[in-house]
Amino acid sequence: MDKRTRNKQRKSKINGTKSIPTKRIAVLFVFIFLLIMLLVARIGWLQFVQGAELKELASRQQTLNEIISPKRGSIYDTNGKALAISAAVDTVSINPSKIKSENKEKVAKALSDIFGLDYEATLSQVNSDSSVVTIAKKVEQDKVSLLKTWMSDNEISSGINIDEDTKRYYPYNSLAAHVIGFTGTDSQGLYGIEAKWDSTLTGVAGKIVTVADVYNSEISNDASQYVEVENGSDLYLTIDVNIQSIMEKYLEQGVTQASASAGSAIAMDPQTGDILGMATYPSYNLNDPFTLSDEQITAMTGVDASTVSSTEKANLLYERWSDKNISSAYEPGSTFKTIMSSIALEENYTKEEVANDFNCPGSITVADKTIRCASHEVHGSQTLKQALGNSCNVAFIQLGQRIGFNTLYKYFRAFGLFEKTGIALSGESSSIFFDDANKGPVQLATMSFGQRFEITPLQLVTAVSSIANGGKLMQPRIVKQVVSTDSDSKTVTSTIDPVTVRTVISEETAKTVRDMMEYVVTDGGGKKGAVPGYTIAGKTGTAEGTSKDGNRYNVSSVSFMAIAPSQDAEVVLLTVLYEPKTSSSFGSTLVAPIVSKMLSEILPYMGIVAGDSGTSSPSTNLISLPNVTNKTLTEAVKILKNSGFNVTYADTPDANSVLVSEQVPPYGASLYTNSTVVLYTKQNSVRTSVVVPDLTGYTLAQARSVLSNLNLNLKYVGSGTVSYQDVAKDTSVEEGTIITVTLK
Repeated sequence: MDKRTRNKQRKSKINGTKSIPTKRIAVLFVFIFLLIMLLVARIGWLQFVQGAELKELASRQQTLNEIISPKRGSIYDTNGKALAISAAVDTVSINPSKIKSENKEKVAKALSDIFGLDYEATLSQVNSDSSVVTIAKKVEQDKVSLLKTWMSDNEISSGINIDEDTKRYYPYNSLAAHVIGFTGTDSQGLYGIEAKWDSTLTGVAGKIVTVADVYNSEISNDASQYVEVENGSDLYLTIDVNIQSIMEKYLEQGVTQASASAGSAIAMDPQTGDILGMATYPSYNLNDPFTLSDEQITAMTGVDASTVSSTEKANLLYERWSDKNISSAYEPGSTFKTIMSSIALEENYTKEEVANDFNCPGSITVADKTIRCASHEVHGSQTLKQALGNSCNVAFIQLGQRIGFNTLYKYFRAFGLFEKTGIALSGESSSIFFDDANKGPVQLATMSFGQRFEITPLQLVTAVSSIANGGKLMQPRIVKQVVSTDSDSKTVTSTIDPVTVRTVISEETAKTVRDMMEYVVTDGGGKKGAVPGYTIAGKTGTAEGTSKDGNRYNVSSVSFMAIAPSQDAEVVLLTVLYEPKTSSSFGSTLVAPIVSKMLSEILPYMGIVAGDSGTSSPSTNLISLPNVTNKTLTEAVKILKNSGFNVTYADTPDANSVLVSEQVPPYGASLYTNSTVVLYTKQNSVRTSVVVPDLTGYTLAQARSVLSNLNLNLKYVGSGTVSYQDVAKDTSVEEGTIITVTLK
């Protein structure tokens, strides 16, 4: 075989081994073509069918939305004392998947130790499949600092999150608890002011929107935006912490002494409708509103706390949170005779002192029912004034029969007793009166002395305040100012003005009823409601309860209503004790003394001068300030106090020998009694400055009280509320300075 033949055979062999059949090539090309077509179809599907949706998903994944929580507004009393504030706290959470396996037990141990949690439960959370688990809310800064230190020491930087939050604090704990209310775990208002004004206090959350990469690093992008946070507004109430404290102190004493189930009290400024104090006892701690001790449960139920179910305990909490002044209608009893008297006088059904106008033989028969007079007494012939002083049920039944349902209901509506008062608080209840189908002579009789219908204490105080102020029905006001900060950090104050609803009775009628109520305190059944040095107009009240079969039993409430001073009234005060369990359960014996104690502290605090008239107008009490310079400190203090002034000075061990070098105000200044004089000696000559507050809109008593607390003195011109002050607000002045205000 020659060389050419061999090469030809070798080439043929090689080509046969490496060659691919044409059929296989065709299959390969078809497969590649189909794959390309599938990819094209998929791309088309993603681009044209799912394009918009995928674009939105990508935007969501790439966009970081950081919510900026607004700060909840604070709540203050009428003098600017904080009742509810928010403080910075933190929420601690974890991302279990980001915590390394070798660190999980260590993390669980640290979290349980720092926050006082169960270790096993915390370990279970650390090992869970959840993306985020909340460990602790509303954490104070000391514990957060411990956690941060532990994380640094153990070189753990991921998987544990610390996010800024706020916690609501109530500096006075239980004071005015039913008025203020409280917030839930998410800072939403649940009761009282916190609930009613939740949207105002909450504000509006802000937001930062940015674009981020896969590692959550920010990407510069024109779409980034910032929505400014709007913090909640602050509220200034009409409540005065000092008046509230006085009321709560004596209300608790009254409930305890009477073995009553509960008590309530309201103090209103009749000229403006301002609520000066509103108390319910038992109260609760606003900083821990969801806790009821076993002792409290037993006291409320009369059984061992261990036998009370969780549902029953929840109902007990709701009962504890309820404000009896606005949420619980009750039978007012004889305090309602003030309303009946007003109607009778206004409609000329009788006069204050018509001889033999009414006759009380001790009982009266109405239809088939015999109704006894209060205390089963026989009062005989009486005038309206005497009947009110004796709290005679028979006389007022006779009065109600003269007037009739139609006229009574016309005035009940005018006094605001058929509708809610509209106070800016949550949970206000409606009244319960007889409807047309249930009106009858017996119902007319019992209604005439304040029983068998129900109103709230707030409705009654509001109605009687119209008697105190000369006939005007005022809407109760609990919030007087809303203070917010705008985007330019400028304070914006919105004042909520007093609202006169309507005129109910004439000034003449109102004055006559006040005169008769004053007689109740001086000569009638309300003598224990008297306050030395002041004229008090008052009325007692006692109401029986109703059993399930409709019969009357025991005493459901005892009460006392007071107007002080009787003329030129500045406060109307109603106190009620519910279900007292003493042998002598009457408003005259149980409640009148309580109201007397309250007013004996409230009236001087309000700057209402004790005297024959008990009036707060100090114009007749101007005294020329004597010259006490160059006298010993002891002698100077004695002279000033004997002249009716309060004195303040720096303590010194040798007051009997050091001489007064200066007095503020100076010698010869005209001051009202109880004004403050500041004394200085060469040894103690350091001046103390105070900032003058804004008195605009204050009543005379409120302005005097505020200035007195600052050791400043008041002089005034006119009547009404403050419209001008000669020393501008925020001005620094020496203690003892005289501030002159104009009232309109």
